Amino acid sequence: MAHQKERIRVAIIDDDRPLADALSRIIDDAEGFQCAGSYASVEEALPVLASNQPEVLLLDIQLPGIQGDQAIELVRQACPSLEILMLTVFSDREKVFTSICNGANGYLLKSTPPAKMLDAIRSARDGGSPISPEIARQIVNLFQKTRTPQPQVDLTLKEQRLLALLAEGHSYQSAADQMRVSVNTVRNYVRSIYEKLQVHSKSEAVNRAVRGGLI
Repeated sequence: MAHQKERIRVAIIDDDRPLADALSRIIDDAEGFQCAGSYASVEEALPVLASNQPEVLLLDIQLPGIQGDQAIELVRQACPSLEILMLTVFSDREKVFTSICNGANGYLLKSTPPAKMLDAIRSARDGGSPISPEIARQIVNLFQKTRTPQPQVDLTLKEQRLLALLAEGHSYQSAADQMRVSVNTVRNYVRSIYEKLQVHSKSEAVNRAVRGGLI
């Protein structure tokens, strides 16, 4: 079994106790993972979340009290480096859209098989943006319906290619492999993209690029 320091620490906020308990067991039983707390609401989690030091949070969109899509900013204030994966069902389409705009790192169906759930958690920890294919299609449709005119931005072909890869959930390393360049080159592209789009995060960059028809 991996040393405790090497485990990916995962917290869960979901008021569906059977599902939350099942996810806790899956995480604790998987090599290289550890459940760092399971909570039924954002209000319950916030006072203790930072002290438990999770790296990834599985956050239900539909919650009692503060809704998951509205909790992202509060959670980031408590844990600025936390990667947030939203747990959703098809009926949450509008809340998925809100979560994107608020900066969530990924979106998974609650029905995601355990092995794919663990892969998504690992991907998020490594800088990826995992999204269930069914949710990805919903996101594209929502953005197309709500697309608004954006100022013309002069991105290079390589910058556009990188943005498209990031939108598909690739990490910097994976994108670098796809583009056959170094990770440092990808980081340079990212800095240039951020400056041109006037954004400060990967989710903001992808959001702006999709809304403006750049990718």
